Amino acid sequence: MRVAAADAIPEAAQRLREFLAAGRNGTMDWLADTESRRSSPRALWPEVSSVVMLGFNYGPEGDPRAAQAERERGAISVYARGRDYHDVLKGRLKTLASRFKARFGGEVKVFVDTAPVMEKPLAAAAGLGWQGKHTNLVSREFGSWLFLGALFTTLELPRDEAAEDACGSCRACLDACPTAAFPAPYQLDARRCISYLTIEHAGPIPRDLRLAIGNRIYGCDDCLAACPWNKFAVAGRDARLAARADLAAPPLAELAALDEAAFRARFPASPVKRIGRDRFVRNVLVAIGNSGAPTLLPSAEALLDDPSPAVRGAAVWAVRRLAGEGVLAGLRADHMLREADPGVLAEWEGAP
Repeated sequence: MRVAAADAIPEAAQRLREFLAAGRNGTMDWLADTESRRSSPRALWPEVSSVVMLGFNYGPEGDPRAAQAERERGAISVYARGRDYHDVLKGRLKTLASRFKARFGGEVKVFVDTAPVMEKPLAAAAGLGWQGKHTNLVSREFGSWLFLGALFTTLELPRDEAAEDACGSCRACLDACPTAAFPAPYQLDARRCISYLTIEHAGPIPRDLRLAIGNRIYGCDDCLAACPWNKFAVAGRDARLAARADLAAPPLAELAALDEAAFRARFPASPVKRIGRDRFVRNVLVAIGNSGAPTLLPSAEALLDDPSPAVRGAAVWAVRRLAGEGVLAGLRADHMLREADPGVLAEWEGAP
């Protein structure tokens, strides 16, 4: 827990403006829509004087990239393998805010990721860590594995010193990115980021990036896991954020068979639930196409007539990657006759 002044990040507004002007937010229009309120804490709440930033350790026990070797299973980002952190942390912050107000007075508001708050620059200004070359917060105590929460208060609190950047010449996080989503150190192009593509992006995943996604079906931990500061991380992950064993590397065939009801039942209180069944199964099908496993061909074939065009298009790509030419020719002739969606037709006609 560290404290920053409400006006501690004057440069953040310009950096956000440049990010948006370059179109690096992709289809995340809400970033542009809330640009003015993100410019500073006072733009969101004029009365705020101090910002208490809190970090919550969610570091994994091992290297989460190990799941990528199991090509017939899916790799889910560490943060999404347990309960939705928004729910867990918001509850803890509200309890903290009540105690804070009872003891010190003043007005308080709490935020966990969903409000237009620039958490990472504020956390760096407060001294929780520094923004690494992968743009995420890095801590000497917890490496790159921190959830962030903010408590805004009208009280004038003693400020902590900002953290110094300790990345040095290291570029491990940049080199680890499978899709080259970092045009330069400390810069991210979300349009190439696997976390964006598998979570925020609603349409077909760009064809030129599909192979690099591998079996990552929700998010990506590569840049975080590559950070050398992780080896100094201390234990102490909150038990309420504990990972579910069944989400460490679930079988792709199992996930591809999920209908809407089964999807909701499989991911209750999980961050995965918020992207919906169609987008999730689209991701699973990209992983199936990358698996190189002909045994998964029936799972993809079964979704060629799915009601969702996003799912059908991804199923076509997966089938074209796994099926022999004879089987593929028959499927193409059959399905193209009754396919009306231009995007799905383009998948049948394009390069696998």
